[in-house]
Amino acid sequence: MLYGNVNNEFFDQQLKMVPKALAEALKFLKTGNLAAHAPGKFDIAPGGIPMILQVIDQSTAPRETLRPEIHRKNIDVQFLAAGGPEEAGFYSDDGSGAVDEDLLATPRDILFYKNDFSKPEGRIALTVGTFAVYFPWDVHIPAIQAGDTPEKIRKIVVKVPMDACL
Repeated sequence: MLYGNVNNEFFDQQLKMVPKALAEALKFLKTGNLAAHAPGKFDIAPGGIPMILQVIDQSTAPRETLRPEIHRKNIDVQFLAAGGPEEAGFYSDDGSGAVDEDLLATPRDILFYKNDFSKPEGRIALTVGTFAVYFPWDVHIPAIQAGDTPEKIRKIVVKVPMDACL
């Protein structure tokens, strides 16, 4: 997992340390006016690399109402474009999770695990400009409510094909 903010003074240095496909996705997040983008799912090709852009308007929710998820074909680059704050949970996929819903063989490329609160789950805080990059071995739980009340967020997800980074 990678975590950072597009406005960080080290952002350009971070881009040099990741595969080109990830760097192109992160540059796209910084330079695009995604807070004003229409919601939906779109095909994009930053740097000539085919990717999927999802622009999602949602509200954060209590952790216990959200399911852990993973992807196998795509790296999930999640970005908070507006609203918030938001928290995201994460832990390493050790293969022991009980599957709740398996959609990996579909275009969605997603598997939901049942909640297991005995897992050693970490937590990150997301404010506008913050990104989190989840690899296929990173179980993640996005859109967690940071305080006592839900907050509206504009979540941007760029699906970077794992093959483009190998």
